[in-house]
Amino acid sequence: MAQVTVTIAGRVYRMACADGEEPHLEDLARSVDAKIAELHTSFGEIGDQRIIVMAALTFADELGEAKRRIAEMEVDLVNARQESSGYHSQNEVWSQEVADAIGSAASRIEGAAQLLSGPKTTM
Repeated sequence: MAQVTVTIAGRVYRMACADGEEPHLEDLARSVDAKIAELHTSFGEIGDQRIIVMAALTFADELGEAKRRIAEMEVDLVNARQESSGYHSQNEVWSQEVADAIGSAASRIEGAAQLLSGPKTTM
């Protein structure tokens, strides 16, 4: 198990993580630190615990919004796939109708050609 040292709100924390996950954990810590700094700028010194809770709530809100948007996109994707499937089925029906019409027209043309090339009578 790997260890990484991160700094959040001026405090140093030594964290354990899976091997290879150190850069990801460092990025997360930088995000938390930046959010806390942003909140300090907006609200001033209102206490570390409150700032940390506000940062956690902000991240939880962003996560909730992202999950909601993903769920909407999944529904849109399912609907698009169903609609696409419907178009595919309709195209198959149209293709068959066109093939039938061409076949019918070819039969009529063939019949007309036979009539025209049949025995000739002279007058």
